[in-house]
Amino acid sequence: MSTWLIGLPVILGGAVAARLAARRWRRGALIGFLVTGGLVMAGALALLAVSATASPAHAATGAVAAYTAAHTASAASGNGAALIGAAIAVAGSTIGAGIAVAYTGAAALAAMSERPELFGRAMVVVGLAEGIAIYGLIIGIILVGKA
Repeated sequence: MSTWLIGLPVILGGAVAARLAARRWRRGALIGFLVTGGLVMAGALALLAVSATASPAHAATGAVAAYTAAHTASAASGNGAALIGAAIAVAGSTIGAGIAVAYTGAAALAAMSERPELFGRAMVVVGLAEGIAIYGLIIGIILVGKA
């Protein structure tokens, strides 16, 4: 939690600085964005390499180590898969709902501009498109409940 409290102002400040740089120097801002993106990617790859090659600390011994290892392995295998599944369900359904609402909303507005009495029918179609996100949210809640 403290990482987010420290990192969020840094991210917001960087976004504001990038926006100002993009307005002022078009060509220089593009080069700056590419360099910054490359540095972030290099840092992420370095962090990935360190985390992939690091070995766990062996501080606990005996029965405590066996108990901790058994509970950590069982919790990581079952809960992690359920939480990843919930995230995929919610993300996929909201992306799909956004695309569906974009198309149906545009068509509904076009139809209502010609015939205003179609408002009720058009909103039903847009509401059905929004229902896709609700289905994904329900699946996500079920999966998190089983984790």
